[in-house]
Amino acid sequence: MTEAELRQRIAELVAEFHQLRNAKNAFVAGKTPVRYAGRVFDEKEIQSAVEASLDFWLTEGRFTEEFQVELAAKVGVEYAILTNSGSSANLLAITALTSHLLGDRRLKPGDEVITVAAGFPTTVNPIILNGLVPVFVDVDIPTYNAIVGQIKEAVSPKTRAIFIAHTLGNPFNLGDILKIVKNNDLFLVEDCCDALGSTYTLNDASLKPESQRTCFLGSFGHIATCSFYPAHHITLGEGGAVLTSDEILARAVRSIKDWGRDCYCGPGENNTCGRRFSGKYGNLPEGYDHKYVYSHIGYNLKATDIQAAIGVEQLKKLDCFCATRRANFKQWTTAFRKYEDRFILPQAIEGGDPAWFAFPVTVRQTAGFTRTELANHLSEHLVETRNLFSGNLLRQPAYLNMAHRKIGDLVNTDRIMNDTFFLGTYPGIGNEQIEYVVKIMDNFIKIR
Repeated sequence: MTEAELRQRIAELVAEFHQLRNAKNAFVAGKTPVRYAGRVFDEKEIQSAVEASLDFWLTEGRFTEEFQVELAAKVGVEYAILTNSGSSANLLAITALTSHLLGDRRLKPGDEVITVAAGFPTTVNPIILNGLVPVFVDVDIPTYNAIVGQIKEAVSPKTRAIFIAHTLGNPFNLGDILKIVKNNDLFLVEDCCDALGSTYTLNDASLKPESQRTCFLGSFGHIATCSFYPAHHITLGEGGAVLTSDEILARAVRSIKDWGRDCYCGPGENNTCGRRFSGKYGNLPEGYDHKYVYSHIGYNLKATDIQAAIGVEQLKKLDCFCATRRANFKQWTTAFRKYEDRFILPQAIEGGDPAWFAFPVTVRQTAGFTRTELANHLSEHLVETRNLFSGNLLRQPAYLNMAHRKIGDLVNTDRIMNDTFFLGTYPGIGNEQIEYVVKIMDNFIKIR
C-alpha cells in the first residue's frame, strides 16, 4: 500500500469507529441531561485530526494556514490569527494596541478603556495587565449590552479605546458606538467570543458603504477576537483567534503570540526579510540572528495544527450551527411568552441578527421565586443553567481593589448578578429537550 492508500484506509476506519462509538441515543426525559452547551461534531473532525496527527507536524502548519485563510474570508477581514484560547486572543488584541509599531497611536499605561462589568473576566483582564484603566458602564436589559449614553458620558481626555463583548451573540449598538469611536479617535475592539456568525446592518453611509452595510461581527472594529472553547459556536477543543484588516496590528499580534519575535518567517521558513544575519537591532551586535530578535514583550500563545485541522471541518458547519441556534432561540422565545409576567425575555438589538449563544432571561422581582430557587429546581431535573458569567465583575474577590472608573451605580449589572440566567441554544439540543424543560418550568411555576 502507498502512503496515500494507507491514509485513506485509516480515514475509513476512523469513520467506522465514530459511527460505532457515537451512535445517537434517544433523549429520555428526566434521565438524559439537557446541557447548556457542548461539542457537536461528526467523523469529519476526527478524520481531519488524525490526518494532522499522521503528519506529526504538531505546531502550526498547513491546517493552521488553511483555517486562518478560511476564517478571515468567512468573517470578512484580511487577517485571522489562530491562538490557543479566546482569553489569549483578548490579551493579544489589547497588547497589540500598545505596540511601538503604532507610533503615537499606541496605548500607554494610564490610558482608559471603556468596557462593562457584566461579562466574562477575560474581556477586562488584558486591560489591567497592560497597565490601562478600565472604565465601566452599565448595560441594558433585555439586550444585555452596553448603554450607549453611558459610553458617551464615559469618554474623557484619557479614553483611547472601547473593548466590549457582543453579549451572548447579541450585537451591541455598532451604529452609535462606531460614531463615538470616529468622533473621538478611539480604537474599537470587538469581543466576539460568543458571537461568531452573528451579523449587524449599519444604516449610516458615513460608516460603511452600501455594499458593506450587513457584515459579520468581528469586521466592524479595528481588531476583534473569538473563542473556540467547546461551548462556543465552533470548537477546536481549546483555541481562539484575533481578527483584523489592519496590517500593522496583525504584525504586532503575530509577534506577541510568538514570544515577541521581530522575525515574521512562517513555519519552516528562513530569511524572509533577506537580512537574517546582516541587520542591526537595539543594542545587539550587528548581524545577530533575526530569528532571535525580540521587539515586543511576548508570550508563546500558539495553537497546534491538530486543533486547526478540527477547526477546518467545524468552520464548514458554522452556517448550519448558527441556523440551529437561531431556531432554538425562537422556540425558547415562543415557549416563554406565557411566562412574561415572571421573566424579562431577551431582545435582539435593532439591526442585529444574532446567532444566539444562549437564551438569557431575568426573573422579575414580582415572580414569586428567585433565580436560585428556579436554577436548583431545574438542576434537580438535569437541566443545566448558567449565570451571565461574572454578574458584576467589580464585586468579584479578585477585582475589589482594582484601579478603575465607573459611570453611575451599575444598577442593571447588579440586577443581572442577582436575577439573570440562561439556557442553551447550541445545536445539540432540539424540540424534545426544549419541550421537556418547559414542562419542568410549568410544574415549578404552578406551585408558586
